[in-house]
Amino acid sequence: MLSKNCYDFAIIGGGIVGLATGMILTQTFPKAKILVLEKESSFAFHQTGHNSGVIHSGIYYKPNSFKAKFAKEGNSSMIQFCKDNHIKHEVCGKVIVAVTRKEIEYLDNLYERGIENGLDIKRLSKEELHEIEPYVNGLEAILVPSVGIVDYKDVSECFADIINQCGGELYTDSEVKKISFVDDEIILSTDNKEFYTKFFINCAGLYSDKIVEMSGMKPQAKIIPFRGEYYKLREDKAHLVKHLIYPTPNPDFPFLGVHFTRMINNEVHVGPNAVLSLKREGYRKIDINIKDTIEILTYKGFWKMAFKNMKEGLKEMIRSFNKDIFTKNVQRLIPKIKSSDLVVSESGVRAQALKEDGSLVDDFLIISGKNYIHVCNAPSPAATSSIEIGKYLVEKIKECR
Repeated sequence: MLSKNCYDFAIIGGGIVGLATGMILTQTFPKAKILVLEKESSFAFHQTGHNSGVIHSGIYYKPNSFKAKFAKEGNSSMIQFCKDNHIKHEVCGKVIVAVTRKEIEYLDNLYERGIENGLDIKRLSKEELHEIEPYVNGLEAILVPSVGIVDYKDVSECFADIINQCGGELYTDSEVKKISFVDDEIILSTDNKEFYTKFFINCAGLYSDKIVEMSGMKPQAKIIPFRGEYYKLREDKAHLVKHLIYPTPNPDFPFLGVHFTRMINNEVHVGPNAVLSLKREGYRKIDINIKDTIEILTYKGFWKMAFKNMKEGLKEMIRSFNKDIFTKNVQRLIPKIKSSDLVVSESGVRAQALKEDGSLVDDFLIISGKNYIHVCNAPSPAATSSIEIGKYLVEKIKECR
């Protein structure tokens, strides 16, 4: 027999993916009792709240992957959602720049991938690039007009408001410490309360693998936290950046490299350095959690990944501690920028799922069952894709009912 206070759906995690899923659930099942549990004192506190704010296009991702599909569709649905709900945003476009002849080969491949993913993109000559980005050093580039910027905290707050208006319940300061399965119910236990539900969705981000373990399953991958360290341009230098400016990514390294992001508040952020964090929520270099550190350093998959990416990983670490070397990397794209033009900004932490064989999970990883769904890997472009991920999860739920 179900408890009187049993919810139809409970979402663990109040980041943008959890809140988008809650919103879609309330719209799809208007009579259902829906619950969102967030362990922090406010929503969108971690990955969402430290996001660069880019509304991505999906150009980088393998054709037919979740990331490619959800990013492309999410670009449209996120921009439309912002318009419908009067959320400040801008479709500013971005350029991906090749600085060397070797990078032009990578750019050729990236352009073909963008076309295969159905994107409206344009190749730019050196002269065409300088017409729209006069301070950029580059031989050729790709223009991606559909890319935008927004504050994803604003979007998340709007998602939460819609859930609340539709009768859903949202709790902060409610960390799930235990998951129990009793007959047809699932009990989600926090420090001071138990919540009963028929179905739960794990959108716990940096702790998604822990929720998988808590539910009695073995995770297919472990979350390894990577800290993205950023600077911002001094206000009098912000004019050097007109669009978003990205380097041509190294296909052998899983991060996009140091780039320039014009934020919705008109600041220009520069970065990131992508370095291992020794704490799942470690936003500072000095942040260390002994338990997290031991888990990382005793995980075979970490060492296999580390040895494979040793050269690039060392470069990231050196840039993290040496601003002059970081500046030289920045100057590859915009030579006029000096070290004194860069001011330390806040960092973010990326929850990256890593398999035991040392391979990074390069797509969204979603596992579903009779009464649960685990979103086990949802780094960038998850914010862009959040509405589409929510739609997909709700379709999976329909299949289970």
